[in-house]
Amino acid sequence: MSKATQVKDDYDRTATQYAGLEYLPTGVLEAQLIAKAIGDATDISVLDIGGGGGIHARQAVNAGAKRVDIVDLSPQMLKVAQEAEKSLGRTDRIRFYEADVSKSLDHLPLDQQYDIVMANWVFDHAGSVEILEGMWRNIATYLKPGGKFLGIRVANLHSGNITQLNIAGTDKYGTTFKGLEAIPGGVKYKVVVLTDPAFDFEGTSMDISSSGSMDLHHKYGLTDIETISYEETEVVKADLDFWNVFLQNPFFTVVKAKKQVA
Repeated sequence: MSKATQVKDDYDRTATQYAGLEYLPTGVLEAQLIAKAIGDATDISVLDIGGGGGIHARQAVNAGAKRVDIVDLSPQMLKVAQEAEKSLGRTDRIRFYEADVSKSLDHLPLDQQYDIVMANWVFDHAGSVEILEGMWRNIATYLKPGGKFLGIRVANLHSGNITQLNIAGTDKYGTTFKGLEAIPGGVKYKVVVLTDPAFDFEGTSMDISSSGSMDLHHKYGLTDIETISYEETEVVKADLDFWNVFLQNPFFTVVKAKKQVA
């Protein structure tokens, strides 16, 4: 089975459950970090590659974006996003396209360039550096000069994070990792999301991404790279003791950057 097929099957299988992640502690923290990264999006256009069920696309719309285009490999995740928009009575703020975001998107009726390009969690489904760079090429192609990139990725999986998160009690954050296994250039693992009932999917992270290296950001023309602070979110401020273990070894991070102007 190809990596793309595995990803599609995993997300088609879990599509209806995935929205439950929003209500877990990690989902709440993730949303607040993304909100800080998006900032004021009044009247801008956004491309959300790997946008799935539209969780963060809706955040961009709520921040004022005139339109968000989601591109995702899973038709079932896109269906969830469409149904969510219908339930909100919106028909023209988000568009939905099914495609592999590691390959050329020329066949889609996308804008030439966008004010913001989001890539949330997609890097952690790249089974090779070649696939990872395919995703980055799309980011560089569709992000306008001076525009903002933002994305979520797992943190350094070789720092003991996964082992620590499997210690009794740390599942209180709602997400854990199992079965860490080395692959060429990176690691693969199972992500377990502790909704009721729980669900899981396979993740793969290349070292050049999960290590915190900014080499690919620079290679594809990004500057002013910034990691969004956990401590500045309301959820962490409200209960620092609860988040203490996570803050010692955070298993995901949100990064934003700007595309260089020639």
